[in-house]
Amino acid sequence: MIRTSPEQPGPGPLPPEALRALDLTVGRRLRGLIAGEYRSHEQGDGVELAQLRPYAPGDDVRQIEWNVTARTGTPHVRVNLAERELVTWLLLDTSASMHFGTADRRKADVAAGVAIAVAHVGTRRGNRLGVVTFGGDDRIGRPPQQGRHGLIGMLDVLQRAPVEEGGGATSLGGALLRLAPAARQRGVVVVVSDFRGPLDWRRPLLRLLARHQVLAVEVRDPREQELPDVGEVWLVDPETGRQVRVDTSSATLRDRFADAAREERTAVARVLAALAVPHVVLSTDGDWLRPLAQFLGARR
Repeated sequence: MIRTSPEQPGPGPLPPEALRALDLTVGRRLRGLIAGEYRSHEQGDGVELAQLRPYAPGDDVRQIEWNVTARTGTPHVRVNLAERELVTWLLLDTSASMHFGTADRRKADVAAGVAIAVAHVGTRRGNRLGVVTFGGDDRIGRPPQQGRHGLIGMLDVLQRAPVEEGGGATSLGGALLRLAPAARQRGVVVVVSDFRGPLDWRRPLLRLLARHQVLAVEVRDPREQELPDVGEVWLVDPETGRQVRVDTSSATLRDRFADAAREERTAVARVLAALAVPHVVLSTDGDWLRPLAQFLGARR
């Protein structure tokens, strides 16, 4: 389990019945992609031979079966069965900005809850879960593992010390580039982040979409969208350490802040929509598990 404290309250209750419902929801959503407990009847990128056939223009030359080619005198290629397991990759933002929270919990607590829910589903029925973190110098990568090993590996990642402030802006694009070579088998990538920082991830995400289904889970805090009227305060960017003093009693300033925040979030949503990446926004205020389940259940 995750250690909690008043400063790190954790994701809140995760009822077993809710996780079972989420399991069924995700199972319906991914049915037909890859089935972990059944032998696949689809041709794909696995290692089990389905058939040998003559080479045709456009075939991958790496799939040429040289023994058969030499014996018959005609180039032949291997056609393999698709993999029998579903591999889910959790790309988890652990940057300093994720440790901000002014409502029921921090953004990192909501992200931890999403990670637990994804791990619960991603390690069932012989399927495997891999974890990659980004946002600081202490990047963690765990190869896909089944069942209890996959779940324990993910919990170990969540227990690591938080990233210190001032480490620099988060690069989601760099994280996607690091994930691509490891995620060779076709599967699902779940990106859990506040999507703050440079929009350097459009092209790497587009390349990842060529092989994987990608889900984007964005975590927000209400105070990132609007400022309260509390007089003069210092605002600090936790990732760069930059500080600025503002007078929140100014209605004009509060309106400008809200407009800029709305424009920034709209830009993120626009890029994801253009790439047809399913996208859900979860808040540190209130229940996050129900919106996550509804998001997955609403898409076929």
